[in-house]
Amino acid sequence: MSNESENTRIVEDSMGKMEIPVDALHGAQTQRAVDNFPISGRKMPKEFIKSLLLIKLNAAKANLQLKTLTDPIANAIVDACNELMDDKQLMKHFPVDVFQTGSGTSSNMNANEVIATVATKKLGNEVNPNDHVNFGQSSNDVVPTAIHVSAVLTVNETLLPALKHLHSSILIKADAVSKYCKTGRTHLMDAMPIRMDQSLICWADQVKNNINQLESVTQSLQTLALGGTAVGTGINTHPEFSSVFAKNLSAHTNISFYGASNFFPLIASQDSAVSLSGQLKTTAVTLMKIANDLRWMNSGPLAGLGEITLEALQPGSSIMPGKVNPVIPEATAMVAAEVIGNDSAICIAGQSGNFELNVMLPLIAYNLLESITLLSNASHLLADKAISTFEVNEEKLGEALHRNPILVTALNPIIGYSKAAEIAKRAYKEGRPIVDIAEEETDISREELIVLLDPQKLTEGGL
Repeated sequence: MSNESENTRIVEDSMGKMEIPVDALHGAQTQRAVDNFPISGRKMPKEFIKSLLLIKLNAAKANLQLKTLTDPIANAIVDACNELMDDKQLMKHFPVDVFQTGSGTSSNMNANEVIATVATKKLGNEVNPNDHVNFGQSSNDVVPTAIHVSAVLTVNETLLPALKHLHSSILIKADAVSKYCKTGRTHLMDAMPIRMDQSLICWADQVKNNINQLESVTQSLQTLALGGTAVGTGINTHPEFSSVFAKNLSAHTNISFYGASNFFPLIASQDSAVSLSGQLKTTAVTLMKIANDLRWMNSGPLAGLGEITLEALQPGSSIMPGKVNPVIPEATAMVAAEVIGNDSAICIAGQSGNFELNVMLPLIAYNLLESITLLSNASHLLADKAISTFEVNEEKLGEALHRNPILVTALNPIIGYSKAAEIAKRAYKEGRPIVDIAEEETDISREELIVLLDPQKLTEGGL
């Protein structure tokens, strides 16, 4: 190498020489990718990069155990990976755009080069990015493995705890509002009464179902492609490399990972990632439903439903003084829309498994991890700044509840559907409480009608 200028230096790879920043840890192949793909300015997520480093670390340990790398070189790679994972400025060393070669080779080589540079400094002798850091590996099995590992770790470390927190917060709030009864609504129209806690328990069960499904679908991502190398045959890889690597990674993360019994589908397709994305979409749909229910219940305060008041977090208008908007539910709804869009892109990308290799791996990785992160953050905000803090407007609930003509449904077994419909229509037309009209139109005493039409009793079901 020779200095090109004060700010750059010259490095070389199999295609020739390249000029890179003087303080860069990456090499020529990374710089070619930086120059070739100035597309979005979006880099691979930090969770993905850390998973790459975890893979390289545990691959080096496996190669050390299998005697396919010398002790000094393998240990230097391990030490380099540990140092990089502790580096607060880690991401500055990984400048490659998401929209790159479809195998993610540029990101794999970026990791190989950075690790090799750090390892070489530690060892005092050259550690080669291809021959040493990437030994027994290919981008084609490394990147699918990084997708699986990063998704499993991020779901377990961020999304599942966030959803469990949301679930717990909903149940706590449900218990606190169980004494309140409100008008139920179907088709956005008045329906039979429902207790406030019953509305919230619906949300809680939806969230719980998503938790269960996420725990189930992530199990398939715990089977890894590493060891399959370029096309799934395991060429240039020790036959025990996959199992030894998986054992090391499991010990490192406290999550069970497994080497594949058949590498071909894990390299040629991304079906497990597509399945996870589909479940993330379902979770987004759940959050959208909760967010929109909150928005409707909070609407008003005078011209809307006004059943609850969400916590006031910021001014709602630049021109209308005093206006406060449901900003957390709105942000959550936008997150849901983004996750649903990400799933569409992942579905298309999942179809790009041409023969022995999927060639939209970076896009799958980026969108999958973005969806997990967005849902995690939104779940915490929804729990802490909307559900836990809203107040019930009891007077507003009562106004609509006791005048709701649909309460007459409780009289169906006694007077029949047709007669009940007549009473309901008259109550609507005259704007009077249903109990008054029913007293006039039936032989049932007012005292008995009050019992029969008690909204609280009607939330308990039965005849």
